[in-house]
Amino acid sequence: QVQLVESGGGLVQAGGSLRLSCAASGTIFSMKVMAWYRQAPGKQRELVASITSTRNTNYADFVKGRFTISRDNAKNTVYLQMNNLKPEDTAVYSCNAENYRGVVIAWGEGTSVTVSS
Repeated sequence: QVQLVESGGGLVQAGGSLRLSCAASGTIFSMKVMAWYRQAPGKQRELVASITSTRNTNYADFVKGRFTISRDNAKNTVYLQMNNLKPEDTAVYSCNAENYRGVVIAWGEGTSVTVSS
C-alpha cells in the first residue's frame, strides 16, 4: 500500500518560491498519475497539476507559467516547484496517486503554504 507524505510548505512573501515534495512509501513507478491539489480556507479542493507515468503534465490555468510538476521514480517522489507565488496561492497542498485502473489509491495529509502580501 502506498503512503504519501508532503513537505516543503511554509510562509513566503509574494513573488517568492517554494518547492513541495510528495514522498511515497512504496514505488510510484506503477502509478499512472500523480497529482497535486490544494484547498484554501472556505473553498473546495482544486486540482493544481498532474503528471503521468510518461511525464505528460497538466496544469490548472491559475498556475500555468508559475508552477512546475515533476516526478523522480527512482526516489519515489513527486515535486511541485512554485515560483512567483501570490497571496491567492495560500492553501493546504496535498498529493495523490492514481493507478492504471483510474482509482485514486492514496492521499497525503498535506502541507500548508502561506503567501503574504
